Amino acid sequence: MTLALGCIADDYTGASDLANTLTRCGLRTVQTIGVPADDFPLPEVDAVVVSLKSRSIPAADAVAASRKAERWLRGRGATHVLFKICSTFDSTDAGNIGPVMDALQEDSGDAIVLVTPAFPGTARTVYQGNLFVGAVPLNESPLKDHPLNPMHDANLVRVLGRQSKARIGLVDLATVARGADATRERLSRLASEGVRAAVIDAVFDADLETIGQAALAHRLSVGASGLGLGLARGLVASRRVRAGSMADDTTQREVGGAAACLAGSCSQATLGQIAEAERVMPVLRLDPERIIAGSEEVDRAVRWARERLAAGPVLIASSATADQVAAVQSRHGREVAGHAIEQAMAAIAEALVQVGVRRLVVAGGETSGAAVDRLGLPGFLVGPEIAPGVPVLRAVGGRHGEMLLALKSGNFGGPAFFGDALTLMR
Repeated sequence: MTLALGCIADDYTGASDLANTLTRCGLRTVQTIGVPADDFPLPEVDAVVVSLKSRSIPAADAVAASRKAERWLRGRGATHVLFKICSTFDSTDAGNIGPVMDALQEDSGDAIVLVTPAFPGTARTVYQGNLFVGAVPLNESPLKDHPLNPMHDANLVRVLGRQSKARIGLVDLATVARGADATRERLSRLASEGVRAAVIDAVFDADLETIGQAALAHRLSVGASGLGLGLARGLVASRRVRAGSMADDTTQREVGGAAACLAGSCSQATLGQIAEAERVMPVLRLDPERIIAGSEEVDRAVRWARERLAAGPVLIASSATADQVAAVQSRHGREVAGHAIEQAMAAIAEALVQVGVRRLVVAGGETSGAAVDRLGLPGFLVGPEIAPGVPVLRAVGGRHGEMLLALKSGNFGGPAFFGDALTLMR
């Protein structure tokens, strides 16, 4: 098998977002959890998205995991690899975007790397190197307060420059508007000046298509799912890929069984979705202090769910407002609090599957990663889109048999997301 495109995602929900984007653009796509084993049942596909949980771990560990994934993808014939990052560039000054980019660039041999988290379809744009959320810079938006990777500087040239060993440049919107040739020329000129990575402006999908065409001349790029859209459209336009679909009986077959939702994200979007879900299903809000204190809160949640699952879906949430999260972190430390809550939600996910849940919706990148790891799911086929960036995923090779999942980044989806997801997950 020769892959047209290999992708390395730094979290599981971001990987689902990218896999969904590639599928919608016509690429037959599989999402794996971690680097697959040699006997992983990989069907005939155009793209593989390797999901890592590397966004918030020590930089050296993120580099090692990403390099392992890159070697696996290159071994399957991928001539271009996309390092998929969050569209809000979630990363502290210590990394991990810069260190991983530096390592993958060294392995690729590229003189310069294209970098853009722009995804206009989700209101993320880049102008003069500054990341905007809707009409405001990232550092003025509610998305600046991620509990693990807060982002208080919208200028990506500065942000990446603090993380990377490379000299960082800019390809501005005026250049991108002149087309792929002008973009390639600008990149070549920057490389000749010693620039090793370039943040690229993008405001419209057409800009992403231009960037995708330019990027395919390189072996590596760094960006969000918007760049995946540009790469996919470039592959189809160049006829290196013939647009197809995996939406056959395998991806559409009903699974049945009990259904549950878990919410660990503290984004404003997810908090609103939890409130809306209370109109249509039982919701249990966990106490983070009791979670950190021991396992009794997990046991309480599982008992609560078992009493209600026969009657319909349930939702269990550890989500809290930014002020509540800050208070818990100040008492226990950011890492201790975050790890305890993630593992509690993973334990709840495992217990729910053991009592018959076969349709599981998970909100929050860290929560999704912890839950999928605990369930030991090696990969997914990509099914219908629930909301922009969130597809239905059908587990492949899992020990629990057939399952449907939805892994949602905290900021994605409309107010009725949980109900909409369960409507499609039959």
